[in-house]
Amino acid sequence: MAQILVITPVKDALENTLQTAKAISASSLELEHVIYNDFSSQETRRALEENSGDLGYRLVNLEDVVDTPSPNYKVVLQMAQKEALKRGLPLVVVESDVEVKQHTLKQMLDFSKLHKNSGLIGAITVNFDGEVNFPYLKFKDVKEPVVKTTRSLSFCCTLFTPEFMGKYDFKNLDNSKDWYDTFMSYKSVELGFDNFILMETPVLHKPHGSRPWKMLKYSNPIKYYWKKFWGGKDKI
Repeated sequence: MAQILVITPVKDALENTLQTAKAISASSLELEHVIYNDFSSQETRRALEENSGDLGYRLVNLEDVVDTPSPNYKVVLQMAQKEALKRGLPLVVVESDVEVKQHTLKQMLDFSKLHKNSGLIGAITVNFDGEVNFPYLKFKDVKEPVVKTTRSLSFCCTLFTPEFMGKYDFKNLDNSKDWYDTFMSYKSVELGFDNFILMETPVLHKPHGSRPWKMLKYSNPIKYYWKKFWGGKDKI
């Protein structure tokens, strides 16, 4: 029986997504993994459908559910919260540019059980050399194994406790935003919960791998800022 619900929002980035799913499937914890395909190409859709059995995830193609254009992170969070609460499970977001280790998700779940007032619990992100990287560079010099923080957590690999989800309905998320990491972090604290970063539970993060267009920042900055500001992308 599943002990957690794990979700991965996907917009193309097929190779990274399959690596993420493979890592999750090797977890030492019984879980349910759902990939939400957010209007990817038909090639990506077919590949995700073909690999679902081998990698053990359930695929939800959002184009069959909603007609709002990508990104649909709000829709994903709302659908996931509804399922998690119905099943009485913690919810973990593992984004498609992240690879967990075998015991990552179990360590996060175990921590949440020991810290009853937890709202959000994030795994520290590292690069291929094991060094803390974006988006948690603000914690790179921390020596403690656990950080209790009021600063913003990223959704790279983050657990939402049933207690937090029971107090905040994701239907209230702002329609004008695309991403909710910062808002959710502060909302958790506002509601009286504690947020933590687990410094000894590292996950590999390949920055911008879930949103390939952001790599334009380095190769074609003009096009990047056009997409970001005039294209209305990445509203936080």
